[in-house]
Amino acid sequence: MDAVAQALADPTRREILRILRDRTASAGSIARAFPVSRPAISRHLRVLREAGLVRDVPRGREREYRLELGALAELEAFLRELHGESPWHRRFDALETEVHRVRRERRQAAIAPSHNDTKRKKETA
Repeated sequence: MDAVAQALADPTRREILRILRDRTASAGSIARAFPVSRPAISRHLRVLREAGLVRDVPRGREREYRLELGALAELEAFLRELHGESPWHRRFDALETEVHRVRRERRQAAIAPSHNDTKRKKETA
């Protein structure tokens, strides 16, 4: 988790991950997207690779990089823990929403005359 957090701390590396979110890309094409040298981008890619955030696959003379989201799992779990979320958190939220919906429907039913009451009044008139 520490390596992932350190890799994400750099804005250039975060932008590289955004580029790789939608497609694979070579180091050269990634480097062209930044105003820094190709060796600098290679160092950023190495940090991302060592953190498990990207994977490289040889394609001829170049290497294609792709995003690996699995490395984020431990960090995401830690952040959920900080937010106090558990698997039950969403279930309790859904239950609370359902309770409020049922209460609202009951209040509306108690206020509005029922369809049968309106029909009876018309028949007796």
